[in-house]
Amino acid sequence: MRPRFDWADVLAGQCKAVKLPVPHREFRPWKDRRFRLDLAWPEILLYAECDGGEWSQGRHGRGAGMRSDCEKQNRLAMEGWTGFRFTGTMVKDGAALAVLEQAFIQ
Repeated sequence: MRPRFDWADVLAGQCKAVKLPVPHREFRPWKDRRFRLDLAWPEILLYAECDGGEWSQGRHGRGAGMRSDCEKQNRLAMEGWTGFRFTGTMVKDGAALAVLEQAFIQ
């Protein structure tokens, strides 16, 4: 069986290549929910989500997945987290990395 491809792994590698702080992968911000963050820097309350299936109606484009994403993002915002969402195309063309580089400059 082939390993599952994940754009978050690619973005984490890009961060390492440009010497940004190493993110936590699949970080769980709360014990009472199963929510995970693709990439997180909990020390500074920053996270990034990489949504796959942008052209194939993946999980993030369906009702239950969208609701869950909203619940997670809203709770994180109320707790002071700053988050970014990226598509696979944004990771591939460097746009996601450019946003994160700017976030770490500020």
